[in-house]
Amino acid sequence: MGKSKTRIIAVANEKGGVGKTAMVINLGAALSQKGYQTLLVDMDPQHNTTSGLGAEVDDAALSVYHLIKAEQDGQAAAAVLKTKWEKLHLIPAHIDLAGAEIELIDAEGRENKLKQALMPLADQYDFILVDTPPSLSLLTVNVFAFATELLVPCQTQPYAFRALTDLFDTIDTVKEEINPDLRITGIVATFFDQQTIVSRDILEKLKSVAPYRDLLFKTVIRSNTTIAASSAVCKPVVFYRRGSHGAVDYTALAEEMLNRPAL
Repeated sequence: MGKSKTRIIAVANEKGGVGKTAMVINLGAALSQKGYQTLLVDMDPQHNTTSGLGAEVDDAALSVYHLIKAEQDGQAAAAVLKTKWEKLHLIPAHIDLAGAEIELIDAEGRENKLKQALMPLADQYDFILVDTPPSLSLLTVNVFAFATELLVPCQTQPYAFRALTDLFDTIDTVKEEINPDLRITGIVATFFDQQTIVSRDILEKLKSVAPYRDLLFKTVIRSNTTIAASSAVCKPVVFYRRGSHGAVDYTALAEEMLNRPAL
């Protein structure tokens, strides 16, 4: 397929537990399954994307921590791990990433460390998906400075819905001060359970309340035990059980993503 501009997508929400890491892993896997060269970047000190793909990173291994500290300038390619699945690659995180917040405070151009490290790699991939911490931090700001798109998972629960206001305020600030090219590609409802009134109510609010209604993906990620089961064996759900609700939903999300460029 012809090479087009790399889509650099931050998957972010300041509220934890919304399915952010699962979205990075499973959407990335679904895109790679469709033939797109896909790089996942783990920028969360909890390193769940890294462990969720079965990667083990010891203290001596290159990780995103070294790249943003510029300890290994120009060595981003050496930090890339090839997974078991063709076209799906990973730049892992390590627990040391938690210390980067303090270490970068006085660094010149601290907001752009990730961008500086990874831009030389960008044209090798069709998609770069970046996992973020569940909070606004210097690491998150680095992701927002690097990304051109933002994908927002929203658990169909009241707390997650209310947290969108703060997230959108943060995005507006980042666009004004750091990255005017950042655009919200969309919101994806997650953990949707048709059987519960609360879940149905939040989905209806996402469909009806501005500005969310214009950004909401048609694809909904349903509550599905298979997603958790696939995570337990460190295998994306699209490769673990293709007929499951989880695999069907993430495949549909990948297809919708391909048809929905950043606004």
